[in-house]
Amino acid sequence: MALNTQAETFRGFGKLFQLGAQTAVECRFGNEVGTVLTTHVSASLTGADAGNGEVRYYGKAHFSIVYEDSEKRVCRAEKGVEFTARVQDERCFPALTARVKLSVENVSVRREGASVFVTALLGADVNLYGEQSFEYLTGGDLICKREPVTVLTAHLCGGAAEAEDEFETEFIGDILLHAETVGSVDAVCETGVLKTEGEINLNVLALKGDNSLVSFERLVPFRVEIPCDASSFGCAAEARVTVLNTSIRAEADEEKGKCKIFVEFTLGAEGCVYEETGVDAVTDAFSKDCAVTLSYAVAESVGAGAKGRVTEHISGRAALSSPIDFSDALQAVTLQRAEANLVSAEDGKRVEGVAMATLLVCAADGSHRGIEMSLPFSVPVQAENCTADVCVCGMSARQKQEGEIDAEATLKITLQERKNVKAELVSAAEAGEAFPVSDSAISVYIPRAGDGLWELSKSLKKSPEEVSENNPDIEFPVKEGQRVVIYRKKSFNL
Repeated sequence: MALNTQAETFRGFGKLFQLGAQTAVECRFGNEVGTVLTTHVSASLTGADAGNGEVRYYGKAHFSIVYEDSEKRVCRAEKGVEFTARVQDERCFPALTARVKLSVENVSVRREGASVFVTALLGADVNLYGEQSFEYLTGGDLICKREPVTVLTAHLCGGAAEAEDEFETEFIGDILLHAETVGSVDAVCETGVLKTEGEINLNVLALKGDNSLVSFERLVPFRVEIPCDASSFGCAAEARVTVLNTSIRAEADEEKGKCKIFVEFTLGAEGCVYEETGVDAVTDAFSKDCAVTLSYAVAESVGAGAKGRVTEHISGRAALSSPIDFSDALQAVTLQRAEANLVSAEDGKRVEGVAMATLLVCAADGSHRGIEMSLPFSVPVQAENCTADVCVCGMSARQKQEGEIDAEATLKITLQERKNVKAELVSAAEAGEAFPVSDSAISVYIPRAGDGLWELSKSLKKSPEEVSENNPDIEFPVKEGQRVVIYRKKSFNL
């Protein structure tokens, strides 16, 4: 027998899948570079396009090095290198929207002849967004179990803003290097706008008048408002803010021995607002007349949940990339950063990783060198399905015992919950063998203890309304020993 069914198609937009890629970008510096003390590489994205079987992304890497020349003077050099890369995957096609997050995973320095080459390994997290659709049954010649199903629809948005700061320091001769890390970003939805705010951790390495080095850092707050028509109070959202450009200038007052530093940031923001859409769908169905084979569609979507924060102070013996002794004067700690993962332990979840920085020292002969130092950490957190980002602030070092560095730092850990919504919906039904017709006027059934109304109705091949009408005194789920009665109307020919 044929079944008359009704179906609809849901169409939304969301994250479909994620890809990862790496690309190496190299920069050459000339023979004026002597001993390299430290290097910093930042990468900014110019664009990304999805094509047939691949995603192409392109941007610019900015290389900064601090070095000592042949006369033991500390100098700086900067260069920019444009790059293009791609990641291949057969699921990619031009209608998808690609969002790429760049990170600098490793930096290496080598000398070839008179030239110095700095190579940066750039990592790319590529998120692909597109239409999400599925067909689901809505009714017909079936007894249907209807349940509200939530589907998360993503709305992408973007914007830009500027932030600035000014502060006073001791007198400096030149700014050698600066690095910016965007800390935790809050995303709050209001009508027509996604408001994001957070702070930028600015780290500056400077040269003093006596050719010694000094470092200082600032936490600069920022706020970006991103227009988004889908945004409204109560919507969940997430945002990512990057520093596209930093401009720093200093005004010196030699009489007072002070400098006023002026900083301007150009910021880019990418946001995603998640809208909850309710679908009144069929999650199970049966026929009173025949066996039915059901087909299912999976409605799966992802979004952002709650955000948590943990601040932890760490200290301990740091691991060093090269030896040190009391003849070395500690001058500056710069380029503080962290590598961390969320892991499972016996006592729950922990954020484990390493806080790192470059320690700049001056030897007894007046020469400088850079030493990489690292301090491991393990911080317990309350988290389940989360991502963890760690920002290192205020890292310092001192040499209590010769050859050993005691370091301490403050970790600002941000935990972003990932929300996964998944449901199976009936998408189609096919009729099978017809059921035999019972000629009895009354049937008595002894159900299994714990059966609900739907499970019982399905096994009896009667609608939930019929079962309830015939058994008004039974409460569900049924208890052991209860009996269910089904009455059938009979007609007689006189």
